[in-house]
Amino acid sequence: MSVFPTIDALRQACSSLSSGDDAAAAAAIARQDTLTKPRGSLGRLEDLAIWLARWQGKPVPALDNVAVLIFAGSHGITARGVSAYPAEVTAQMVANFAAGGAAINQLARIAEAELKVTALDIDRPTADFTQAPAMSEAEFLDAFSRGYTALPEGTDLVCVGEMGIGNTTTAAAVAAALFGGAGADWTGRGTGVDDAGLARKAAVVDSAISFHGAALGDPLEVLRRVGGRELAAIFGAVLAARRMGTAVLLDGFVTTAAAAPLARLVPGGLDHVQAAHCSAEAAHARLLERLELRPILDLGMRLGEGSGACLAVNILKSAVACHSGMATFADAGVAEG
Repeated sequence: MSVFPTIDALRQACSSLSSGDDAAAAAAIARQDTLTKPRGSLGRLEDLAIWLARWQGKPVPALDNVAVLIFAGSHGITARGVSAYPAEVTAQMVANFAAGGAAINQLARIAEAELKVTALDIDRPTADFTQAPAMSEAEFLDAFSRGYTALPEGTDLVCVGEMGIGNTTTAAAVAAALFGGAGADWTGRGTGVDDAGLARKAAVVDSAISFHGAALGDPLEVLRRVGGRELAAIFGAVLAARRMGTAVLLDGFVTTAAAAPLARLVPGGLDHVQAAHCSAEAAHARLLERLELRPILDLGMRLGEGSGACLAVNILKSAVACHSGMATFADAGVAEG
């Protein structure tokens, strides 16, 4: 059952979002200024601790309960030769996640995070969005709802990731629809397509933008018409996190594209979000710049499946450890500068 009965109801829910806890953020800033270090000397670690304090609503944040939510979907546009891998790899990788054999399994274990994988009708691809909307309204709301309800209560931080052969083309179409430009501006090699494959990806995006036309002026219609089930679910998880006051780490290009409509719907829509890393996918840096998101890491990764987000959890844990565990000048008997 859908969380919202219509897309209009979902749009209305996006229009009134909390800005976080100002008092908790102010108290966290004040605490940083008393710790045994020169002010600002921990750089972005200080900013991240304060950001977590704002969204957790407490001056000293914690990361005891970290969730990693991976959503998998299948795409009709794979039939157009936009991926170096066949569509059946999506289901095979979901099985690999379940067996504990993927990179994300190892990274979630190191981050001490709970991993949850949701397969979204992967035996039933979305429609070829150069010919029709990728999803009906009911299909879109169902996928959105499955993401929205996937976030466990009591989560201190949520990482979102994806799996879906063809979904870098889908993400490129979403980015082009939201921010303009040609297919070639937003497409990259994804799983490793050759030059001909890259040209096919760009052509698919251009064809989709032309086909859907003015309907793409609505960010939610962008997700429905040229998105995918896993992108709709990621959007659902990101919105649920905002409404629950939970901080979010985005993984790569696909997850960033999936969250981007919230920024287009409401100013500050992604204030509760950090970009975990900048992936090697060609357009990710451009998309982050448009969203004014500064990545925490840049390691040349392009795997997806939440891998970069899980790595960044360890950075956030370091930020929290310093914020919560360092002595104040008064505690340590150290003279302040």
